[in-house]
Amino acid sequence: MTLDSATLQARLTDLMPGIRRDLEDLVRIQSVSADPERLSEVERSAEATLALFRAEGVEARIVRAFDGAPPAVIGEKKGPEGASTVLLYAHHDVQPENDPSDWDSPPWEPTERNGRLYARGAADDKAGVITHLAALRAFGEQLPVTVRLFIEGEEEVASATLPQLLEQYQEDLRSDVIVIADSGNWDIGVPALTTSLRGMIRLDVELRTLTHAVHSGMWGGLEPDAIMAMIRLLDSLWTPEGGCAIEGLVRGPAADVEYPEERLRAESGAIESLEWVGSGSVVERLWTQPAVTVTGFDAPKVDGASNTLTPSARAKITVRLAPGDTAENAVARLEEHLAKHTPWGAEISTKVLDTGEPIAIDATGPAYDAARSAFTEAWDGTAPIDMGVGGSIPFIAEFLESFPAASVLVTGVEDPDTRAHGANEGLHLAEFERVLLAEALLLRNLGR
Repeated sequence: MTLDSATLQARLTDLMPGIRRDLEDLVRIQSVSADPERLSEVERSAEATLALFRAEGVEARIVRAFDGAPPAVIGEKKGPEGASTVLLYAHHDVQPENDPSDWDSPPWEPTERNGRLYARGAADDKAGVITHLAALRAFGEQLPVTVRLFIEGEEEVASATLPQLLEQYQEDLRSDVIVIADSGNWDIGVPALTTSLRGMIRLDVELRTLTHAVHSGMWGGLEPDAIMAMIRLLDSLWTPEGGCAIEGLVRGPAADVEYPEERLRAESGAIESLEWVGSGSVVERLWTQPAVTVTGFDAPKVDGASNTLTPSARAKITVRLAPGDTAENAVARLEEHLAKHTPWGAEISTKVLDTGEPIAIDATGPAYDAARSAFTEAWDGTAPIDMGVGGSIPFIAEFLESFPAASVLVTGVEDPDTRAHGANEGLHLAEFERVLLAEALLLRNLGR
């Protein structure tokens, strides 16, 4: 028997205290995958996740790409004979909390304030894990589809072994629909389906102009030092308006979505007098155009700096790539640009650190119809928008490549004030309840 919306809503309301308790318990585990000192916490998080899903009848186990690799939880709970198969993805590892003094409450103790639950991982992505758990719990033994589960343990450190896991366990994970709960919604009260994400390349660049440091008074005005050359080189990366000046990168149109100025300034952390850079609509600049950022710069510190010309300088350059581009093309175009614009005969060397492919998802077909219907119902008649994301989730490309026949739905619990990866990460609890209902309704719709 198919459960109706009222029954699912009532069940989730009754289950909410336990769901909240399970989320808070999971959040208290400091599963920081980037911290070698806390790898045991990542293991503990995987064990806790395993226990939660086994309690809901999922035949689950912990798997690794090889001995010592991060732990992932995979499993299956069968639905009716011949029903669709749905893979539910989330990750149980989290970002470091960084400086606890930047938090308004302890980062590992879930604390509710003004309708939000604050803690590291409260949203990204332990709420995603619990969203899948809640949907299974709401259906009990009346699951309308066969659910397969993949809860990753290394997403916050670039999913290094994910390709191996997808290859090793491909038949355990193969599904008609893949639901990736690691994104967000457009606003409080406005749901979204993420249909595009920018890719990324990161390079280290080093310039050398001198064999050793020399006195700036003796040689300044004749010899360009490495910092001077690096400043000139980096400046070439942007147009006068601040847009990306690297030739040969893809750019394109974005959805016709209004991003109000007041909200944009508040969410971005911009000071009141700051002017925006680039050209085109706001969402084009954020979702479907390349963007260049210098994320690191090695130079002498101001305090204690001497009157010398610096012989070498290094910078870390990150380029976000528009959907339709490739990391291979972007690396080649960036290296061409750097070689062409290196000034005054300086020696240049580059090193590619990592790459991630941009994603454009075909958001059509029965699975997306089912999702849009579920979201519209869960948000009381407000239909989801198709949203781009300026950041990168490289592992989505791995799923698309491994399961080309599957429909991939990218959803999530975040909202514009979630502050994932930053201090005071918070989960909007009322929106979280809508997300839980939306996933339950999605599984019901897919079962039809």
